[in-house]
Amino acid sequence: MMQLSVEEVPMPSGAPEKMQFAFGTTRIEVTTPSWEETLASVGAHLKARRGFALATINLDHLVKLRADTGFRMAYARHDIIVADGNPIVWLSRLARRPVELIPGSELIDPLAELAATLGVSVAFFGSSPEVLEKAAETLQRRHPGLKLAIRIAPPMGFDPKGPVAERLLRDIADSGAGLCFVALGAPKQEEFAAFGRSIAPQLGFVSIGAGLDFIAGTQTRAPRLVRRLALEWFWRMMLAPGRLGMRYLRCILILPGQALAALRLRQRTG
Repeated sequence: MMQLSVEEVPMPSGAPEKMQFAFGTTRIEVTTPSWEETLASVGAHLKARRGFALATINLDHLVKLRADTGFRMAYARHDIIVADGNPIVWLSRLARRPVELIPGSELIDPLAELAATLGVSVAFFGSSPEVLEKAAETLQRRHPGLKLAIRIAPPMGFDPKGPVAERLLRDIADSGAGLCFVALGAPKQEEFAAFGRSIAPQLGFVSIGAGLDFIAGTQTRAPRLVRRLALEWFWRMMLAPGRLGMRYLRCILILPGQALAALRLRQRTG
């Protein structure tokens, strides 16, 4: 398995010092470290009707990025990357390149409000028809004026880079949507968003995982106190130990190497 190394990718002279993760010659940066910068960046893209792809990096993504070349290539094509997960925040502080916690599920409401304010129509892609319908009703109630151009629940076995994906991307573009929430889970949602950047370059794609399920009420997030204690991962694992136990174990196992990489970044900071 490829070893993480921040020393293989020198930072360009004069570039801002951002939290980054490197895999061989591929470097992934947290591009917008704060909520304010993230919303400003998305707003600027939407106002200009300029496409973008936004990903929310976490430890599970780092595990997948180490093992999956296609996932790394898709991630590298994203315009905006934020920190989704307390371990990413902790590592950034260790590296003295601090970032704020910006979970994908918590981006939905502020971005829906932003879209409603700017008159940008929204598309939902992923999950199930029932979830998309309930989420649409809830978001339109919370954000008067929000326009939902199209809702698509892709078929089972959906290839995020195949001919069906291309056809569905063209359907989304033809609907007049300017912002697409992608709820497929990693790595499919990031691969679909990266593919969409070439098929529908005027669209903004935001990968949100189970965010629409939370809004629809078909899945329940950890209580606020559990989240404040940074134990949401434990809450989720207790609900589905068979599915998530090994995933979280792999995340824990990469932490020592990530901490060493963060310390190397710290030495370079400033």
